[in-house]
Amino acid sequence: MDSLIVSKSKEPRITSVDGGTFREVCGRFVTGVTVITCQGMDKDPVGLTVNSFTSVSMDPPLVLFCVHKESRALAAVRACGSFAVNILASDQAGVCRDFAARDSARFGELPHRPGSTGSPVIDGALAFLDCRLHAMFSGGDHEVVLGEVVDLGLLREEPPLAFFRSAHPRLEAHA
Repeated sequence: MDSLIVSKSKEPRITSVDGGTFREVCGRFVTGVTVITCQGMDKDPVGLTVNSFTSVSMDPPLVLFCVHKESRALAAVRACGSFAVNILASDQAGVCRDFAARDSARFGELPHRPGSTGSPVIDGALAFLDCRLHAMFSGGDHEVVLGEVVDLGLLREEPPLAFFRSAHPRLEAHA
C-alpha cells in the first residue's frame, strides 16, 4: 500500500447516525448487482451477492468490492487468493437472492464454469472479471477487497440487474 489517508481532524467522531436511516439514504443510490465467486476452502464454489463493486484503475486493471468481515465468502477469497466478479443481468434476480443470505454461499445446481484462476464464472451473467487478490483493507465492519483483473469477458447483451430501494427496477437497454 503506497499511502493511507486518515482524517487528521480534531473534531470528535460523529456517532449519532442511525443505521436504519443510513441504509435508507444509501438505498437511494442505484447500483448494479454482482455475485463474487471463488473456490471455497473445501473446494466447493462459494458466492456472495455484492452491489458495492467498482473499477479502480486501468493500469494495472484493478477492481474492488466490500464484504462483511464475518462473511464465509471473505474467508474463502482470503484462502484461495482469487475471485471472479459476475455482473448479473436483469433476468437474474433469483441468482441475486440465492447468494444474498448469510447462509446461502453455496452454488447448488447453478450452472457455471471455472475462470482462468479457477473461480466460478456463472452461466448467463452479462460479463465477468477474473481476479487475483491484490490487497485487503479494513473498513469498519467490512473489508475492502482489491483485485487485479487477469481475465474478463462479455457474455451476453441484456439490461443489467439494478438495485434501488431494496428492489430490482427494470432498466431499458440502449443501443
